Amino acid sequence: MSTPGAPTPDTTPSSDFDQAVEALARQVKGVVLTPGQEGYDAQRAGNQTGRTHRPAVLVGASGPADVQQAVVFAARHHLPVAVQGTGHALGAVAADGGVLINTSRMTGLRIDTRAATAWVAAGVSWDQVIHEAAPAGLAPLAGSAPGVGVVSYTLGGGLGLLSRRYGYAADHVRSIDVVTADGRLRHVTPASDPDLFWALRGGRDNFGVVTGLEIDLMPVPTLYGGGLFFDYASAREVLDTYLSWSAGMPEEMTSSLAVISFPDAPVLPPPLRGRHVVHVRIAYAADDLSPAKDLIAPLRALGPFNDTVRELPYAEVGTIHNDPPVPGSFESATALLGELGPDAAGALLDLVGPHAPVPHVVELRHLGGALARPARVPNAVGHRDAHYLINIVSRLERADLTDIQPAHEHLVQALAPWSTGGRALTFLNGRRDAEHVRSAYAPEDYRRLTELKAVHDPGNLFRLNHNIPPATPA
Repeated sequence: MSTPGAPTPDTTPSSDFDQAVEALARQVKGVVLTPGQEGYDAQRAGNQTGRTHRPAVLVGASGPADVQQAVVFAARHHLPVAVQGTGHALGAVAADGGVLINTSRMTGLRIDTRAATAWVAAGVSWDQVIHEAAPAGLAPLAGSAPGVGVVSYTLGGGLGLLSRRYGYAADHVRSIDVVTADGRLRHVTPASDPDLFWALRGGRDNFGVVTGLEIDLMPVPTLYGGGLFFDYASAREVLDTYLSWSAGMPEEMTSSLAVISFPDAPVLPPPLRGRHVVHVRIAYAADDLSPAKDLIAPLRALGPFNDTVRELPYAEVGTIHNDPPVPGSFESATALLGELGPDAAGALLDLVGPHAPVPHVVELRHLGGALARPARVPNAVGHRDAHYLINIVSRLERADLTDIQPAHEHLVQALAPWSTGGRALTFLNGRRDAEHVRSAYAPEDYRRLTELKAVHDPGNLFRLNHNIPPATPA
């Protein structure tokens, strides 16, 4: 049975298809690869090694024209399209048998210091933008891991270390260059196509392959940030204090708390090896940083065994979370939460730490502030009323998937009394079933997205993702 809204499967004879692939290779400036060819495995690899692309055709695009050729080829042969971005950007589902477009060769970057903007091609990661913007005292709304790709992160919403002050990264997009299902390269702005501009910022790769973005940069040369590390024995006291502390913070303070089970691995600093810790992450961004020390004094009073919080240049923002830059195989779960009290802390700590059967990283991110306000130019990013986001990550090198998934579900269910019912798109990882995808949007926004999908991609060519199917006619 075919997927509703999907094109008819390709029935082109193999010899004709091989000739079509050869013709595509002549039209593309980058590379065109099929299974078994040299370079195929390297080009299909991503940060998430637990899900590996196995496309029928892989196009390593050098620019928008190559993306256009790949999309036209896929549509002609009734093959779905997936996008392999930069850094963490694998996508929601492995491309098995479709056309995979790898954008990592598209590395153009232009900083306009006068306008405080950057134009970023699809293969650029945040660390490049951070480095180029820093001399002008400007900062992008990057995530906690600078190696993440700009485009996929931003189109999914983009929750980072300046978010409570400035909002989602998607709120600060000025224009988008995108190849739509008809093979056209469009320059989309709020004036040129407000509906498509709205849908792309939050709808991610459901409406085309984005080849570049123009984004705002913020005047943040330095911030007060770092980490406070506590032994797990004081986890309840730290979590209780953090919940009451974060609820009273000004929006210049973005923070999170993570309960981490560190492996006994030589790559880790000796104080962390094989240890269960509570890690509070701090990022205070304001014109005047002097209040920050007093603001975090209640947390410091709990006696962290390691304290790295200090004034630091924004260029060192990646040291706050210190997310591992190497690829790995992992599974995750997520939920958006409302106000949390002591009962929530107990429900969480009952299921994490040294006594947990599966080692996790469980992170609680404080939301609110500018995240709670509508974007100046509306977009499809939903659930702005949430107070916290919980994200649970477990590496498959340390536990079996059959143990990890039930443990994640147990944690999410334990926090159900405080759940808003929503989820954040960029934290869904491989969860791509219809219920999870719908939960990332307000119901009226999801309905509008399906209607716009029917306009721009009625055949659901872009479906190897957290898929929004086209609305069916009444």
